[in-house]
Amino acid sequence: MKQIWFAVCLMTGSLLTPAIASADPTPEALLQEMSKASQSLNYEIAFISITKQGIDSYRYRHAISNNFPLAQLVLMDGPRREIVQRGKDISYFETGLQPFTLDGDHIVDSLPAIVFSDFSRLTKYYDFIPVGRARAVDRLSQVIRVVSRDGTRFSYVIWVDEDTKLPLRVDLLDRDGETLEQFRVISFVADVAVKGSLSMLEKATLPPVLSVPAGDKGQFSWQPKWLPDGVTEVARSRRNLPNIPVPIESRLYSDGLFSFSVNVNATTNPPSEQLVRQGRRTVQTEIRNANEITVVGELPPSTAKRIAESIVFAAQ
Repeated sequence: MKQIWFAVCLMTGSLLTPAIASADPTPEALLQEMSKASQSLNYEIAFISITKQGIDSYRYRHAISNNFPLAQLVLMDGPRREIVQRGKDISYFETGLQPFTLDGDHIVDSLPAIVFSDFSRLTKYYDFIPVGRARAVDRLSQVIRVVSRDGTRFSYVIWVDEDTKLPLRVDLLDRDGETLEQFRVISFVADVAVKGSLSMLEKATLPPVLSVPAGDKGQFSWQPKWLPDGVTEVARSRRNLPNIPVPIESRLYSDGLFSFSVNVNATTNPPSEQLVRQGRRTVQTEIRNANEITVVGELPPSTAKRIAESIVFAAQ
């Protein structure tokens, strides 16, 4: 009888184990919850942004009022800099500068772009790796690493609060694992009362929307022969810039997480090559066949160089 009872227990345990193991959401589902929570909850956070240039402290408030997003980002030190959101209007206020408004879905300045990403799209080109649980802001979080499958882009490590699903810490890492930037929450409140602190935005007079002149979107005689997996062209333009006598042709690319541009203009300078890297941003320039090719954006230097070298012209 004991042997039969033991066998039944083993069978029952084997049937229950998969259900228990599947109780936790997948990394992709958890990141989707994070994105949804960041754009739907009423909350206030204080955080620091750590880059190669230094450390800045911010306060960010977010609320939903009548199905309408309201948000405010304030730089806490030095000259006052404030960014507010009302619906799809993002308004900028900075000491010594004329206020202006841009169209947008959310405030992106100093907040990790990955928080607002479409993870269903990224899953084709990135691996979401569960690292385990850890504490952040004295709260239990689930830690997930986001890594590009072809190894051509930076990676992220994200701490997601188990209760609210808000991001509590986000590290941006280069290909060698060195931290390039860090977003770290130091205190937060998730409560409907936060809506009251943003109520003044509903009736505030915001500056006019800034009109950006449309560039010529004609056909270009050049294109890259190689791009990282998942990267697509999202915009192009041909413009004349101050102090540059010839027009510059630009293509903007993105994979839904990182973005960069490729810019080409005629030049009489001799062939050369230059690389400048500042944190997450790389500028790779080379002059070839009387054309200056510049790749600018959120890319490792080796990736930016490979893209620049892959540019081919119709005459070639």
